[in-house]
Amino acid sequence: MRNLMILAAVLVGLGTYMAQMADKMSPASASASTSPQKAPVQTVAQASGRSLDIPRDARGHFQTDGRIDGQRINFMVDTGASLVALNEKSAARFGLRPSRSDYNATVTTANGTIKAARTRLAMIELGGLVVRDVDAVVLPDEALSENLLGLSFLSKLKRFEYANGRMVLEQ
Repeated sequence: MRNLMILAAVLVGLGTYMAQMADKMSPASASASTSPQKAPVQTVAQASGRSLDIPRDARGHFQTDGRIDGQRINFMVDTGASLVALNEKSAARFGLRPSRSDYNATVTTANGTIKAARTRLAMIELGGLVVRDVDAVVLPDEALSENLLGLSFLSKLKRFEYANGRMVLEQ
């Protein structure tokens, strides 16, 4: 399990790095960075049938709203993360309040090694996509500013792919 968590952390770092590189290589991001007077781009995920189309935001990331136990939550899609990762503040909204002794999994991130609490989410919903029994970790707020939608969710889909500046999830 320790090796799995180390691998998850390495993949998170790699995914973040690749997203940053894709953003730098994109012609649209170059023009956006040279004209700071433009209004911020709104990113809206569009669902059709059993698929979800998520546009890349101004930072080059894929942000989308979802639901856990009926409560709204924002995720950054991270194909480099092995697990769904929630910060403590978000987890508390769903009744997940790990005790200090629950933080027994070691996770290596781009910011260093930290302790995380393992959990399993009964259901995550994004648009019309519903995935049940999703492995996840809770990390301290100071270690995780954005909730990550990792492979423990994505691998239960029929497919997920990056194409033409958009992330497509299909069930």
